[in-house]
Amino acid sequence: MGGITFDPAKDVPDLAGKVIFITGGTSGLGKESILQIAPHNPTHIYFTGRNASSATSTIERVKTLAPNTGITFISMDQSSLASIKAAVTANFTHERLDVLLCNAGIMNRPPAQTTDGYELQLGTNHMGHALLIKLLLPTLLKTAELPGGDTRIIILTSQGMKMGSIDFKTLKTPQNRWVPGAQMLRYGQSKLANLLYAKQLSILYPQLTCLSIHPGVVKTELVAEQSFLHKVIIYGSQVGKLLEPEQGAYNQVWASVGDVKGVANGEYYEPVGRGGLDGGRAANVKLAKELWDWTQKELEAW
Repeated sequence: MGGITFDPAKDVPDLAGKVIFITGGTSGLGKESILQIAPHNPTHIYFTGRNASSATSTIERVKTLAPNTGITFISMDQSSLASIKAAVTANFTHERLDVLLCNAGIMNRPPAQTTDGYELQLGTNHMGHALLIKLLLPTLLKTAELPGGDTRIIILTSQGMKMGSIDFKTLKTPQNRWVPGAQMLRYGQSKLANLLYAKQLSILYPQLTCLSIHPGVVKTELVAEQSFLHKVIIYGSQVGKLLEPEQGAYNQVWASVGDVKGVANGEYYEPVGRGGLDGGRAANVKLAKELWDWTQKELEAW
């Protein structure tokens, strides 16, 4: 797929009746996605994060842009499975869910583990979303059965997935390897997991549209908080290509609520709507199933 011109103001249809769930919606691409989707009349938007004051700001903007759209902030620690389950159980109350946009994430962090024992980036970017998907999947599948059902799971990945490999034996360690670029390798692993998980979801649940999305390299907090060396690498490789947050949200908004007729379910898309660029990684169905099986076993207690 060779890419499309996309303007969220013009190219998003009326979303009346639809319920949207977006992780990491208090800033950056998540917040931009909310602000681009809300004017198109969805019934309700749920969004997650940890910054209550930023959430209040987002809610106020939505009430100005779309006074008839309901909006709920769910305070959630994306790196904690207990936090995710408690937050969703207590706060998600709708009987339908049309779009789950898995946007939240961290990048290039030092060696560490989540409270559940996973390598920090894998635990936050992949395991947190995997549990969220598990909790919301029954509602997503029920919604897909409704007349005119168009139910989607969109998972943000990154070009960083091209550096990634899944080291199953060490996923429950800090993966503190003394090799060049170790932080980026851990990040790439988590982003490869995001891509593979979307692939396996599309195989198991073909009634859903499940895509992995690269937003482009965007001027968000993720870039701003990088080390000096990583900033040099990022900015040096993206001269003239860095996107503003508004532009950076286009690909995920397109995938979430735009016209995706003709897309290959389970595939990877770069801005905007450009497929076939993952180097064959989404075609690795053996690894996708292995990751799925490992993840499901880890989530049995949840």
